[in-house]
Amino acid sequence: MKADLFENIDEENRTAKAAGPVTCLGTTFANDNERRTHFTEKLREKLKDPEFRKIEGFPIGSDEDILALSDPPYYTACPNPWIGDFIAEWEAQKPEQPEGHHYHREPFAADVSEGKYDPIYKYHPYPTKVPHKAIIRYLLHYTNPGDIVFDGFCGTGMTGVAAQMCGDRDAIISLGYQVKQDGEILREEIDENGIKTWVPFSQIGIRKVVLNDLSPAGTFVTYNYNTPLDISSFEKEANRILKEIENECAWMYATKHLDGRIGNINYTVWSDVFVCRECAGEVVFWNAAVEKDDGKVKDEFACPHCNSRLTKRSLDRAWTTVFDPVVNQTQKHAKQVPVLINYSVGSSRHEKVPDQNDIDTLKKLEEFKAPYWFPDQRMIEGKETRRNDPSGLTHVHHFYSKRNLYSLAKLKSLVPSSKFNLLITKVSFQITKLYRFTYQSGVWGAGGGPLSGTLYVPSLVKELNIIKQIKDALKQRRGISHPLNYGSFVGSTQSSSLLSSIPDNSLSYIFIDPPFGANLYYSELAFLWESWLRILTNNKEEAIENDAQGKGLDDYRLLMQKCFAEAYRALQPGRWMTIEFSNTKASVWNSIQTALLEAGFLVANVSALDKQKGSFKAVTTPTAVKQDLVISAYKPNGGFEERFQKEAQTEEGVWDFVRTHLKYLPVTKRQGVLLQMVPERDPRILFDQVVAYYVRKGFLIPIATSQEFQAGLAQRFTERDGMYFLPDQVAEYDRKKMLSGGLNETIEMFVKDEESMIHWLRKLIKEKPQTFSDINPQFMQQLGGWSKNETQLDLRELLNQNFLPYDGNGPVPEQIHAYLSSNWKELRNLPKDDPSLRAKARDRWYMPDPNKAGDLEKLREKALLKEFETYCQEKKKLMIFRLEAVRAGFKKAWANRDYSIIVAVADKIPNSVLEEDPKLLMWYDQATTRMGGDA
Repeated sequence: MKADLFENIDEENRTAKAAGPVTCLGTTFANDNERRTHFTEKLREKLKDPEFRKIEGFPIGSDEDILALSDPPYYTACPNPWIGDFIAEWEAQKPEQPEGHHYHREPFAADVSEGKYDPIYKYHPYPTKVPHKAIIRYLLHYTNPGDIVFDGFCGTGMTGVAAQMCGDRDAIISLGYQVKQDGEILREEIDENGIKTWVPFSQIGIRKVVLNDLSPAGTFVTYNYNTPLDISSFEKEANRILKEIENECAWMYATKHLDGRIGNINYTVWSDVFVCRECAGEVVFWNAAVEKDDGKVKDEFACPHCNSRLTKRSLDRAWTTVFDPVVNQTQKHAKQVPVLINYSVGSSRHEKVPDQNDIDTLKKLEEFKAPYWFPDQRMIEGKETRRNDPSGLTHVHHFYSKRNLYSLAKLKSLVPSSKFNLLITKVSFQITKLYRFTYQSGVWGAGGGPLSGTLYVPSLVKELNIIKQIKDALKQRRGISHPLNYGSFVGSTQSSSLLSSIPDNSLSYIFIDPPFGANLYYSELAFLWESWLRILTNNKEEAIENDAQGKGLDDYRLLMQKCFAEAYRALQPGRWMTIEFSNTKASVWNSIQTALLEAGFLVANVSALDKQKGSFKAVTTPTAVKQDLVISAYKPNGGFEERFQKEAQTEEGVWDFVRTHLKYLPVTKRQGVLLQMVPERDPRILFDQVVAYYVRKGFLIPIATSQEFQAGLAQRFTERDGMYFLPDQVAEYDRKKMLSGGLNETIEMFVKDEESMIHWLRKLIKEKPQTFSDINPQFMQQLGGWSKNETQLDLRELLNQNFLPYDGNGPVPEQIHAYLSSNWKELRNLPKDDPSLRAKARDRWYMPDPNKAGDLEKLREKALLKEFETYCQEKKKLMIFRLEAVRAGFKKAWANRDYSIIVAVADKIPNSVLEEDPKLLMWYDQATTRMGGDA
């Protein structure tokens, strides 16, 4: 299809749309206002239905406030009842695929920080978001023009911006791609001859997008980012509003220059005031503790009254007692005083200490009460929202200076329509007492801003001039105005745990950046914004860990599982979901993995973004999450699911699963010129995937041991460098390896327990068969990070249970022979039974062949189960134990359907161990589910 069919409409078209006939969901209206009125009345009727308000995550707000913020059917500040209608319409508009078309994509990972300095990304603050430029790469890889994309944790709607910019030729070229005249997109690759060439991989064209979030503030900003705007009309009306605010409020931000001229305040710095415990004198933090020239805060400083040596911790706060007419009570507030004013006279900037005129202005403002509505409610229960209670900042209006509160209330009273509320959300967070006055690059006042992810009020507050902030916001609004299409985006405000308006198997691709544990308290951080919008997040279904909400890690995992289950239901079979993960806690990482598995997704790839090098590394140790991760998960195609129901209890079911799963795995991973190992193709990880899938489906695994599985794997699939491939994949792997700089087999290992120690020993002995005396010093060095709950095993026990020693009798084993021959010239052509070769090989440990490895595994499993029996009989809590024994015991109990044993032993081990181990968590979750079902 020609690229120009997907060209975005320009400003003239948007203006014409407002004035002329418009068609929406099959109905033609005289103009866009008539369309809005029609669907607003439809939504008003819907809001009267009590069942509608019971939808999970329905926001807290009145019907009128929800209607005022909405622009139905494109966006609703509540669950959107028209999503299914849009999806049906979009499906009907999709171009027909050629006969025999088959969708296939390998997992993909791109730098999720790319584009963080783009004006569109930076325009509106939000606790966290992924830049649209990064998301474009994912959409071009996984989707085609007209495909339907979903983001259930959309934040400010960057996925929507990316979906629409897939139709913008300039945006795509700016990412380093080429676009042909017919709309075909090419990326640079290395061909079979090692020459860089341009290869087609996608097509230019808008992707349709469904965006949802629990937060009304988030979806409102999303709506503004993704809806066409007549910028000229917007600026004309905004400037009229600004003029009214200036006429009424400009005097509040006026100050006198030395020569008597009147300047406009850019910002005022307020400082905490403390009390010296020695003399009870007041200590202004800025004056006493800050070195102005080099921007340092002194650890120790002198009291300006008695010269006592002070530290910030040794001081008491100074307080002011004021009557707050808004809450109709006397309150104590931590004292802050103005210490510096930055102002402009004409085009020149100046600084001064506040003079008497400035103090008089501030006193006058204290007597003012805004005649306009402003939010005056108590801050909600929460860790961040109640952080400032001890300082007396207990209500929304306390977070604003008198003049900024007055001016913001004036702005709110003048906004004529929903879109102008974006000016309020844009500035309402910046002008609070959260804004830090900081020293950067040798300049006071440079940088600053609220401390990300918190509602922290600093000791030095930079009170910004709201009139100047509104002017800047208007300039920036024109700068971020980008071509958009009506009808390509639909927005909803609700929980992603129940999305009944989205039909089954209707979504082409999902990109999400969900909450991760206790990283951020989104509903708390959005509270100031949402108070001005008059609609609040219903945080009952908020997927976070938060003591104030009574939610722990289990609650978080279950909520994420519900969200993933809905995503799985709505995603088309054989299609992909990308999850951007930002949390360094292993327990949270395992919760996400478990939630994905329980929902039905299979993880094909996990890549860690190396922000220093701008590259991705394979993740080999799930509990060693030190960087942002990109998780690529897929929904198995329908054909496999049907076959599995018939074959599950046969070995063919296992190999069908492996065959299908291998199709979705990346053939290669690259870091620089070198190929990387693909951990997901490792036989042990493949077996873990099989076990997890069977357990979730409630079937016993037909292949009992890992060694049996690996033997069967070797018979049916092709091995390269310890990884397994399908026939067509191995040819591609061989070609890419030949053209690359080789394979980087260096894998970062984090030894913390028996399992990771065995992996480390396998790697060590595979590379170099060694004697006990060679291995032991290296082994001892690895014990530094050993888990405090893990029984520390003797090296000989680990070697005896997993490897074989050569005793010097009989022919030298092949692995030892190959190693010695390649490292000692004099041993190269000697037969395996040569005495000198046998002497050199004596006492070296080596990897057993599959048959002997199976025997070793059975002996080891017997020892582990014997250990597990002692745990079953133990009455006390288990503080130190053998984790591998617990895993083996859980697996055996599962096979015997003895779920109570799993639950009983799980209750004896520390909760942190259970939460951080994906295997134990899987057995435990499934056991509790089965026990509940049996009950």
